[in-house]
Amino acid sequence: MTDRLKALADAGVSIWLDDLSRERIESGNLADLVKDSSVVGVTTNPTIFAGAIADGERYDAQVKALVADGKGVDEVIFELTTEDVRNACDVLAPVAEATADDGRVSIEVEPTLANDTEATIASAQALWAAVDRPNALIKIPATEAGLPAITAVIAQGISVNVTLIFSLERYRAVMDAYQAGLEQARDAGLDLSRIRSVASFFVSRVDSEVDKRLEAIAEEQGNDEALALRGKAAVANARLAYAAFAEVTAADRWQGLAAAGANSQRPLWASTGVKNPDYPDTLYVTDLVVANTVNTMPEKTMQAFADHGEVEGDTVSGRGSAARSLLDQIAAAGVDWADVMKALEEEGVEKFVASWKELVETVQGQMDKQAS
Repeated sequence: MTDRLKALADAGVSIWLDDLSRERIESGNLADLVKDSSVVGVTTNPTIFAGAIADGERYDAQVKALVADGKGVDEVIFELTTEDVRNACDVLAPVAEATADDGRVSIEVEPTLANDTEATIASAQALWAAVDRPNALIKIPATEAGLPAITAVIAQGISVNVTLIFSLERYRAVMDAYQAGLEQARDAGLDLSRIRSVASFFVSRVDSEVDKRLEAIAEEQGNDEALALRGKAAVANARLAYAAFAEVTAADRWQGLAAAGANSQRPLWASTGVKNPDYPDTLYVTDLVVANTVNTMPEKTMQAFADHGEVEGDTVSGRGSAARSLLDQIAAAGVDWADVMKALEEEGVEKFVASWKELVETVQGQMDKQAS
């Protein structure tokens, strides 16, 4: 076990791998990461599955059998991905049994349903039933249509990873949707202790969008003052999200649910791979260390932290005022924060759908190859 990753875990940050493949599962690589690198969870998305299926011969036999059974591309995707997640859940099962909240593996609802509440609910139900593991999490986007879907499936006892959260306002709505679902589950007599959720707050994409706007402002105004604010918005936004989480979990509403056995919906720092090579490659790990959170990392980021990442204590708690001041400075420089959040959500949904199309094309190609 690497000392740096262990130190991060000891600081209360759950390390989840943002990647999965049949190769990782069957070769024992995933189990080794759990054993040696403090990995206690896995997140997936259609792009991850597309890469795994395109590169891996381990899917060929199943694809061939499904094609022979006359399955369409959507059915093949469903069978391939739920099998991988089911098997990953089994690898992580000992972690789930030994810890309160970890050992979880996430799988997304079909992205093209992001603006359809009822279809999202149906997709979540189908995935939950197919994976059939208590340590699975169904990823639902935090769109306006996604919020009532989150409440509905939580109320049915389905554990959820809420994804594509960018703004504080939407994050508060997500926390409200989770609590509403728990209240309905409690009133229906469900065991709240069996329901889990995380809220995936996206990080690096915020800097990418804000930096682009700051650079345009600097060029337009002919001064470099705005440039000094680059690379700071994402961490500030995430720190404010944590402050909101602390506020909500201290309130009477949550305390009543906790007393009934409910588990907190931990903040999960997503999109933590650094996109600007000028920034430290462990920026969105080192600057977001606080207990009771998750950081889901691409393997490249995890390896970077294992090599040279530093745990400098809690870098989040008590920094809300400074974070708010920083975002006020960015707004004063001319960045329309509300428009940034709107653009990020719209782009996030577009990327969500494009990722699905990539997976459909990849699987269709594998099906054509097996049919020929």
